[in-house]
Amino acid sequence: MSAATRAGRRLVRAGSLVAALGLWQLLTAYDVNLWLRFEQFPTVGEVASALADRVGTSAYWQDLGHSLRRIVTGFLLAAVLGVAAGTAIARSRWAADLLGPLVEVVRPIPAIALVPVAILLLPTNEQGIVFITCAAAFFPVLVSTRHAVRALSPVWEEAVRTMGGGRARVLWSVVLPGALPGVFGGLSVGVGVAWICVISAEMISGEYGVGYRTWQDYTVVDYPGVFVGMVTIGALGLLTSTAVELTGRRVTAWLPRPAARGAAPRAGAPSGPDTPSGTAAPAPAPTPVHAGPAPDPAPDPPSRPDPGPVADRHPDPGPAPDPTPDPVSEKEPVP
Repeated sequence: MSAATRAGRRLVRAGSLVAALGLWQLLTAYDVNLWLRFEQFPTVGEVASALADRVGTSAYWQDLGHSLRRIVTGFLLAAVLGVAAGTAIARSRWAADLLGPLVEVVRPIPAIALVPVAILLLPTNEQGIVFITCAAAFFPVLVSTRHAVRALSPVWEEAVRTMGGGRARVLWSVVLPGALPGVFGGLSVGVGVAWICVISAEMISGEYGVGYRTWQDYTVVDYPGVFVGMVTIGALGLLTSTAVELTGRRVTAWLPRPAARGAAPRAGAPSGPDTPSGTAAPAPAPTPVHAGPAPDPAPDPPSRPDPGPVADRHPDPGPAPDPTPDPVSEKEPVP
């Protein structure tokens, strides 16, 4: 991808955000009230002013630190446990029989519904919020890992076993590296779900954090403060999702990357239906088998003589013999 293309994409992304903010400002400045009501909606300028005031206080950064600590702790626990459980279920029949039904029963339960369970089981609210965050991110990671491991080609494992590798070598050299793209897909989904649940848990039972502060602003009808919390949550979610994606690209750098659309193919690189040019690659020239001179062609087989027309090949047998006996041969011999 050229520098001009990258710059153009960045401009498009920035332009989309600017357009959304401009539309927000217009709707709130003119108090549009068609079907959606924007009379009490804060303007972009009011939210920006409230954000500038909050950034200069220590309470804002304290809430930010609490939320980040909870999300990092819960997400790391979910990543380790999810990858381990997903790999075990995909590789072991016993693990699939023991853990599979339990996972499928618990997985549909929303993580935020586990708040009463966390309050009953864990001694502090901090541990309960981390537990809910871990539970929210655990199942996307587990399911993605399970499908990624099961989708691996058995040829790789057979090759390692043929060269004398054991189960541990197969796990660390074939299974985990081959499943990394699917694992990081689950991690990307899990970090987003974890943010949803950690903010909800902070609103319900937290004492500090971005979610707790946002709910407090709502109770005192401080709508610009509510939007400051929403903007902060969105920015934190963008940063953590980008960090997970960049880590995944770095860890799976050995994988082949598809060429960007519209980019010119590299010199000597074959192009096919899935390549930017969209044309089939030319067939390579055949390699000659003999390095020396080509052998003389085999002589043609001798031509057979033309048998001629069908009539010549079957001569006329002549008239059929007369079946009447010869009278001379029937005379009695002379004594």
